[in-house]
Amino acid sequence: MTKYFSILLFAALFVSCSISEKDKITTTEISDQDVLSHISFLAADEMRGREAGTAEEAAAANYIADLFRSYGLDPAGDDGTYFQEFTINTAVLNNPHASATDTSGEKRLSKNVAGLLQGTGDSDEVIIIGAHYDHLGMGSFGSLSSSEEPRIHNGADDNASGTAGVLELAEYFAANRPETDILFLAFSGEEMGLLGSQYYVDNPTVELGNSLAMINMDMVGRMSNGRLMIFGVATTDNWESILTEANTDSLDLDLIPDGTGASDHTSFYYKDIPVLHYFTDTHADYHKPSDDTEWINADGQEQLLGHLVRVIEQLDEMDKDQLVFTEALGEQQRRVTMKGPTLGVLPDYGYDGEGFRITGVSDGEAADRAGLKDGDIIINIGGMDVADIYKYMEALNQLEAGQQTSVTIIRNGEELTVDLQL
Repeated sequence: MTKYFSILLFAALFVSCSISEKDKITTTEISDQDVLSHISFLAADEMRGREAGTAEEAAAANYIADLFRSYGLDPAGDDGTYFQEFTINTAVLNNPHASATDTSGEKRLSKNVAGLLQGTGDSDEVIIIGAHYDHLGMGSFGSLSSSEEPRIHNGADDNASGTAGVLELAEYFAANRPETDILFLAFSGEEMGLLGSQYYVDNPTVELGNSLAMINMDMVGRMSNGRLMIFGVATTDNWESILTEANTDSLDLDLIPDGTGASDHTSFYYKDIPVLHYFTDTHADYHKPSDDTEWINADGQEQLLGHLVRVIEQLDEMDKDQLVFTEALGEQQRRVTMKGPTLGVLPDYGYDGEGFRITGVSDGEAADRAGLKDGDIIINIGGMDVADIYKYMEALNQLEAGQQTSVTIIRNGEELTVDLQL
């Protein structure tokens, strides 16, 4: 109890010292400088990676709530606040087979942040805009860094960028109020397994049955050559036409049917809500201490948010009868926790063929030592078939660091098998 109140006191002091009135964003137009301002705050070293259930996560939550309040959003959390609290049981995180009542692990208090923008119309329907704001803290779990020493994982792209997108859209639509209500959600616990969004859909503060659609942003700060990946296009028949019509900036849209994946839209998909997931692809700094603000393409994120504004404006003119949920074909798994060794490769999330295609190889890591290259498609690891990214993770979870194994790939149409030491 003492520790809990100490965390709250630290968070309150941190925020009061960090957000002065002059620091609050007052622009009603989306701008690259406002995007950078939010990301710079959330991804500062002082935030120590915003790990769920820490004082720094609470400071980030207060920052978001403070801005929701300044934009005029109504509190949509628990008991008239902007916060929806939930408990993280680290015993369950460390052992998926543990009972939810297992007392061997640490209990952490975490929170989602929720703000409701009341529309000018009289419909009960609501558009949900979300992103997770937590990251890996000091890298005690989920880190892909080769360093054995704890280091701050700032998570500028993952996912201060998505959080900045939520804040920018909240401010924009508060100044350009639509007819339809918009619920803005910032989730925590995503990096630990979509915990915040799953808790929200199980305990909604706004009736889920009134949801027109849910739009998620995760890693939207590294657009390259105008390429924007949007998942969930098969979750309602109208998405493709809506997204194409909104593309007045001539972005290179990669429209992907999958309604599930390793981010928070998945929780809403399983509640039969049409979803979209905006993503500008992975990169060599993913889940590493080097995911810093200096690499953010703020101009590209401004373009992405402009596209989203136009999508939301179209949704504002629709009702649920025009946006009927459909189940995406080739449905992926809800969650796979990565607990085994890694190869040191970057996945091609836009690849929809058989296997796991690589878009980059980290120097000196297992894949590099074995001679794997950008563009290789992994189809088998250690005798286990790899149909997609989820089967890839499952296969690695069966292996151990230092183990000798084999990897079968397709390169330039030919099948090759190489030996590899993890």
